[in-house]
Amino acid sequence: MKPIFIIGYMGCGKTTFGRALCEKTGLKFIDLDDYIEARHGASVKEIFAIKGEQGFREIEQEALREVADSEDTVISCGGGTPCFFDNIDFMNDKGLTLWLKASNETLFSRLVRKREKRPLLAGKTDEEIREIITRQLEARTPHYSKAQNIWQGDSLEDRRQIDDNIANFLLYGPIPIPDTKK
Repeated sequence: MKPIFIIGYMGCGKTTFGRALCEKTGLKFIDLDDYIEARHGASVKEIFAIKGEQGFREIEQEALREVADSEDTVISCGGGTPCFFDNIDFMNDKGLTLWLKASNETLFSRLVRKREKRPLLAGKTDEEIREIITRQLEARTPHYSKAQNIWQGDSLEDRRQIDDNIANFLLYGPIPIPDTKK
């Protein structure tokens, strides 16, 4: 099976959803940011500080191409991954793309609680975080909307919601997922 690329804004639940889907199906999981950090021996924040956004985006594009040939794999992409170079077209060509879409309020609720862990949000007021979400979503939605599939990511707050969401995705989702757990 071709890889499934999960895209969406930070805080939408890409990693949570992807890991849970893989636990249920036996597919492999790759978090693209974790892959980059392991490959380069530095955090995304450190890479940004050293190489700037353009340098990071080039590293990200290279990493995306390295993992794109993985079979039976779910790849959780960074929030900006589909928005640079030809990345969204590349992902659509190499596998199945899934936009995990969450409301602005859900994103705000999740991100404001963990603002210090996100370099873009650290030290920002609640109102500044709302403005960042609105502004970036406006710029990124045209890229996200090129995904082949959309799934609602608002209900990923606890284990029951996550399990229910994955069960519904496997029953009604737009992507047929083989059960590799045998």
